[in-house]
Amino acid sequence: MGFGSMAAQTLRAAVRLRVVELIGDKPRPSDEIAAEAGTAPQPTLRLLRALAGIGLLREHSPGVFSVTPAGTLLDPGHPESLTAFVRTFTDPLMTRAWERLDDSVRTGEIAFDQIFGTDFFGHLARHPELSADFNAAMSQASKATAAVLPGAYDFGRFTRVTDVGGGDGTLLAAVLTGHPGLTGAVLDTAEGLADADRNLTERGVRDRCELLTGDFFRTVPEGSDLYLLKSVLHDWTDDQVVTILTHCRTALPPEGRILIVEPILPEVVDPAAGTPYLSDLNMLVNVGGRERTRTDFDEVCGRAGLAVISVTPLPQAPPFSLIETATA
Repeated sequence: MGFGSMAAQTLRAAVRLRVVELIGDKPRPSDEIAAEAGTAPQPTLRLLRALAGIGLLREHSPGVFSVTPAGTLLDPGHPESLTAFVRTFTDPLMTRAWERLDDSVRTGEIAFDQIFGTDFFGHLARHPELSADFNAAMSQASKATAAVLPGAYDFGRFTRVTDVGGGDGTLLAAVLTGHPGLTGAVLDTAEGLADADRNLTERGVRDRCELLTGDFFRTVPEGSDLYLLKSVLHDWTDDQVVTILTHCRTALPPEGRILIVEPILPEVVDPAAGTPYLSDLNMLVNVGGRERTRTDFDEVCGRAGLAVISVTPLPQAPPFSLIETATA
């Protein structure tokens, strides 16, 4: 476990040096890879062997490497690529605050704000290149959920869905594609929506989707009978979550629903659950939010005038569950 941050930086180097792209789909000698990458031969061999040691490459004979199935996810051209996700989550943007995890545990304060002098999303707004990588990372992180969500919930009983904090529309595009009778909207900041028009156009659903620039802490527009929030609430404190949900509930028609897509922590730790607990600490140090148990969701929803009416795990998109709520 102590080597975990070193393994993460090994992935970062592989992405930045385009290792998987340079190897391609056939075994290649390390000296050829070094020549094309513009790197020193011996350190390149050492990097490739480290990548083989963690299962992303395979060394067939001394100095000759190919890419494993897991390693192909570091190719930006792969349909399930995680390159932007790796770039973002191994960048100082994410990692520097972790160096002060103990301080955040002592005080409850957000380490990121103290290090960078502003909040996480304010910092992204000032650095377009980081914002673009973060948006791409969130899109990549949503793909597994987007693949299963359209068939995991009865969207057909609604007419219009608003994806609150929906970024580039990856999730909503999947829902609209799976349910041709639906129209939709994506609500996000201007930075969050930067790639939404292109993405929704490429997915062939732009004519059924409105892009709404706004702030869900101020208001959520009316007009939909289903409001969708994926990986939004865990970014914020309980009081802030109650504000967001209250605005969604205010916009909701009487028979409408709010669908929350988030991990649900067990009431007692399940070691098999793994990453949500690390994600919980990431929320602590970087944005001030948290992952929540079912009891926690019942509480914040209740404070917002909502009732949880069903919870459906998504085993094909772990660790996410669908939390269906309605006006209490």
